[in-house]
Amino acid sequence: MSGRLNILITGLLLFSALSLVNAQYQARRLFIELERAQALARQLDIEWAQLQLDQSTLGKHARIEANARRDLNMVALTPARTQYLTAVPEMPHQSMTAPRLPSPPTPLPQAGEGSELNRFATSRLSRGAK
Repeated sequence: MSGRLNILITGLLLFSALSLVNAQYQARRLFIELERAQALARQLDIEWAQLQLDQSTLGKHARIEANARRDLNMVALTPARTQYLTAVPEMPHQSMTAPRLPSPPTPLPQAGEGSELNRFATSRLSRGAK
């Protein structure tokens, strides 16, 4: 009877030891994963700070103006180049008349006898375009 009890206790002790080893392995694995996540978070924080610095630098008005002058050949507006428009007051009798319609658009060039446009229109008409 005591032999069976010793085997049972030895088995429980062995199971307990293996469980302890497994728990320590899992703890180490999770700690390494936590360290990697924290390192990634630090790297992303550094990258975010760099992007904010870039955004503030690129968004400055002086830089935008310098790029506009250099790349787009833009110049500052001066009073000598400014054109002022004056509004003509509307006459009272004009308010009762119909509004003026815009001028009609310019006509498209006519399609010749063998042109692609003429063939397309002819084929659509012959098929009974809906």
